[in-house]
Amino acid sequence: MNGASSSGGIRAALSYCVQQVRRYDYHHYLCLLELPPNMRKAAFALRAFNVETSRAMDITSDPKIGLMRLLWWQEALDKIYSNKVIEHPVAQALTSVISEHKVSKNWLKRAVEARINDANRENNDIPQTVEELERYAEDTSSTILYSTLQAGGIKSTAADHAASHIGKASGLLLLLKSLPYHASRNHQFSYIPAKVAEKHELSVGQSEIRKDSCEALCDAVFEMASVANAHLQKARELAGSVPAEARPVLLPAVPAQVILDSLARVQFDVYDPRLARGILGSPPLLFQLKLKWYSWRGKY
Repeated sequence: MNGASSSGGIRAALSYCVQQVRRYDYHHYLCLLELPPNMRKAAFALRAFNVETSRAMDITSDPKIGLMRLLWWQEALDKIYSNKVIEHPVAQALTSVISEHKVSKNWLKRAVEARINDANRENNDIPQTVEELERYAEDTSSTILYSTLQAGGIKSTAADHAASHIGKASGLLLLLKSLPYHASRNHQFSYIPAKVAEKHELSVGQSEIRKDSCEALCDAVFEMASVANAHLQKARELAGSVPAEARPVLLPAVPAQVILDSLARVQFDVYDPRLARGILGSPPLLFQLKLKWYSWRGKY
């Protein structure tokens, strides 16, 4: 009876993970549907963990409460790896996945700690260089891909390198797309590095960034998008060395490319309303067909 009850609890927890990813991270939800059935459980649990930590600061107007949520997850990971029971559906799904697939604690701790460090930043404490944001993108995005590969039993240096580049590209592009949202909350562009802002004459002081120059902002976004594009190109150059079973895990390269293409169509104006349409600025059917096409061809 206990075994049946436990199994039912895990199924309910996994169903919750799937629904959370579908609701808050729809483009990655579609990517995960292209995975082999035996990899989906772990992938959805890991992606739901990312949803929980990435939204922690956004679902409350009080930064302290957001930070408390992140610290809770940091502590929850310690408990999960100590085989302690946590009454939270995502934590329960993670516990099952970690027990079954021996997912490294390092990647998940690194992801939540990067978000905690970001949450602890003062509003005027802007990153100095693009490299700082690349590290943040790897810590928060690439680590989910590393963990998914590991859960799938895929050991490949080429796949790990490709995952690193795709995570950096995806993380950077999602930060760019969300610039207006963060500007509305923080009254400045928290994720445009100070050196990039200064180069394009967006800077008005050491830490505040001007928001009234559309052309300069577009130039800054273009520069950062070009860095993301270079990461996507490097990931695709590795495709010939990436095992076939790893390629579906790397499909998040497709939505990253869609964001790039959408930004290019609006001349890198992150305030253009077309970016909010459909899926990442792309018509939903077109997005899904593109994803299916890459998946069917075994590419990313």
